[in-house]
Amino acid sequence: MRCDQCQRDAVTFIRYNGAHLCAEHFMKYVDKRVKKEIRIQADLRSGGTVGVAVSGGKDSMVTLDILYETFRKRRDVEIHCITIDEGIGGYRPPSIDIVRKYCGERDIPLHIRSFEDTVGLTMDEVAPHSGENSPCTYCGVFRRKCMNDLAREIGAKYLATGHNLDDMTQSIMMNFARGDIERLARLGPHKKIQPGLVPRIAPLRLIPEKESLLYAMVAKIPFHDGVCPYWTEALRNQYRDVVDSLESRSPGSKFSILSSYDQLYPMLMDHYEPAELKRCSCGEPTLGKECKSCELSRRMRKVLGKE
Repeated sequence: MRCDQCQRDAVTFIRYNGAHLCAEHFMKYVDKRVKKEIRIQADLRSGGTVGVAVSGGKDSMVTLDILYETFRKRRDVEIHCITIDEGIGGYRPPSIDIVRKYCGERDIPLHIRSFEDTVGLTMDEVAPHSGENSPCTYCGVFRRKCMNDLAREIGAKYLATGHNLDDMTQSIMMNFARGDIERLARLGPHKKIQPGLVPRIAPLRLIPEKESLLYAMVAKIPFHDGVCPYWTEALRNQYRDVVDSLESRSPGSKFSILSSYDQLYPMLMDHYEPAELKRCSCGEPTLGKECKSCELSRRMRKVLGKE
């Protein structure tokens, strides 16, 4: 199998467009799409700080690497790494070590925030008592709070996440299936800035998960390939299977789903104006008197006898 552009050995066959690419042309193919998304999603013409949420997994490490390589020669743009320690023994520590080493070798400022320091709980404590909510519900809420809090502290203009095409299509399908159209309207990347919330960008939103993995391997980007011990309980897994099945039968389905959402997005934004947010006692923006993180952490501390 030869590369269509240079006849060197190909490392992949892009099924949805029929292209065979060698390592060099595959990386250029990914870089071009990611950099285009960065230009579309983020206005950095006058500089600014970009916080990158990095777990140490393939997607977040690829996001960090491409953003670093894109802006490292610009003095007016700072790339900061934001890593959250959920308190999952045997899973999170090795990934933090990878992130710390990567950032240290490139002088990228690294900021680490733990659930324990922020909400007084670890996921190893929460998971066995999560009840009708899956552990992922608690983890997602606490992680968003930690990321937004840190991004605010460092004065980030944007918060970049490693969400890839698969993640985006799963989220779209989940919200459609639940009839939660208002939440669908709030999916990133965010164009309207809400006070207290750092707008998110998703540079990999057009990159399938398999391509993100291959990019990390070809570019020799270190990443942690461990599996969270609580992932099996996530509702998202069911939608992953549905979307993967569609893609298998009809290559390009994931792009079609995202493209359909992008066409609907302006109408969603017109119909669902950003809500007027209050401030929780912890400082986070909230619709009610108390943010979701404080609500869940208070409930769990009571279950654990920590109140």
